[in-house]
Amino acid sequence: MRDLDDIDRRILLELQRDGRLSNQDLADRVGLSPSPCLRRVRLLEEAGVIAGYRAVVDQEAVGLPITAFVRITLESHEFELVERVEARIRQVPEIVEAYLLAGDQDYLLKITIDSFASYEDFVRTRLRTIPALASIQTTFAFGVTKQVSPLPNLF
Repeated sequence: MRDLDDIDRRILLELQRDGRLSNQDLADRVGLSPSPCLRRVRLLEEAGVIAGYRAVVDQEAVGLPITAFVRITLESHEFELVERVEARIRQVPEIVEAYLLAGDQDYLLKITIDSFASYEDFVRTRLRTIPALASIQTTFAFGVTKQVSPLPNLF
């Protein structure tokens, strides 16, 4: 990874706030002319500091109002089994985020789905098919207190 200076950090902050900024608008916000700004953005992309761009979709607006956070524990942690579990997790579209944990549970999964009835079916037919599953613990979110935001401490 390359060392980030203050201008790189401002570029990253502005792009996290609005990934659709034109290069001219971005350059204006960070105090550069357009060519050096574009060059810096491309270097950040090539270095993997900027991993991609995407739209944030309102899940309720597309009929997926239920968010469940699911903690799963495995019966075993053998390498091949863990590889199969992680491959299976990546294949399930309702699992929109997944994290490997330290502690009592092995994974935290963020599920988005259209109804509680669909979630029950999801657990029975999809989640329980994960190999060597020892336990499932679910917490439902009532609302979003803070949406995806820029990474902290860029400055």
